[in-house]
Amino acid sequence: MKTGAVVLKWTTGLLAGLGLVLSACAQEQGHDENVQAKAFVDYMVAEHNFSRDELETLMREAKRKDSILKAIKRPAEKAKPWYDYRNIFITDARIRGGVEFWDKNAEALKAAEEKYGVPPEIIVAIIGVETRYGGNMGSYRVIDALSTLAFNYPRRSKFFTKELENYLLLTRDEKIDPTSLKGSYAGAMGFGQFMPSSYRFYAVDFNGDGRVDIWTDTEDAIGSVANYFVQHGWKTGEPVAVITKPLPNADMTIVNDSLKPKWTVGEVEAKGFPTTAQVTKEMPANVFSLQTKKGEQFWIGLNNFYTITRYNHSRMYAMAVYELGQEIIKARGGRS
Repeated sequence: MKTGAVVLKWTTGLLAGLGLVLSACAQEQGHDENVQAKAFVDYMVAEHNFSRDELETLMREAKRKDSILKAIKRPAEKAKPWYDYRNIFITDARIRGGVEFWDKNAEALKAAEEKYGVPPEIIVAIIGVETRYGGNMGSYRVIDALSTLAFNYPRRSKFFTKELENYLLLTRDEKIDPTSLKGSYAGAMGFGQFMPSSYRFYAVDFNGDGRVDIWTDTEDAIGSVANYFVQHGWKTGEPVAVITKPLPNADMTIVNDSLKPKWTVGEVEAKGFPTTAQVTKEMPANVFSLQTKKGEQFWIGLNNFYTITRYNHSRMYAMAVYELGQEIIKARGGRS
């Protein structure tokens, strides 16, 4: 190879490498020059009496992450059929993990059921689905996730700006360094993956130690999940969902018509969806279907099924939580 070619190749490689460095810097720049971030700082100073200097420093420290923007734009779970989605969460490892978590935290789970009326299997399954019982609480700094989405994701900027506001309020209240906490790409935190607003409204100091800790304290995490469910309408002792087999003349237009129950058990029965479970005709209900490998499966979703969807607005998510809880009970040999 000629000397000129060697120099050209070296120079080209150097420029390419420099381009990658500059690109990486651009992807992880701070938000201090962002117009929306500046307006946010103005708001937080005026509304909540934050220090302008401290917030401006924090906006420089908070990094814009392209990986977060890519993650939130990935196709939603609805692209998967139920039988594939189910296989993600209803696994031997997650069932075993649920048994271990239940056994280790039996006292706190019992106390949560006594206080809030939410059964252990639902609390355990939520934590299992969300973080594999604390094994994966997320690797993004929460400040990076929320600021990236608040200031660089127009479609949901309003939502994430409000979550960033709540995050800064909770870290100030709890005397936590806002750059220290990690969570999901959307800014969800702790064992139960609470967004900052959920933390502020529903997280509880369940063990009475004077601190609300959903990151390292399983008692607080358990009590907080139970409180979230009660505040979103959980009815103690009522079933979650019951399987149904449509009659030949069933009104199929009501299948998957709404997450929120629009009918009663009596009404869906009259429309051709019978149930043999211990339910009353007055209970709120709807009908939904799930795609199994053997075909479509039909369920009557009740009030508590809807309550699970308040945690994540998805029928498949709610069914994964419900079924994982039932499998954990079987593996333990019962609830006691």
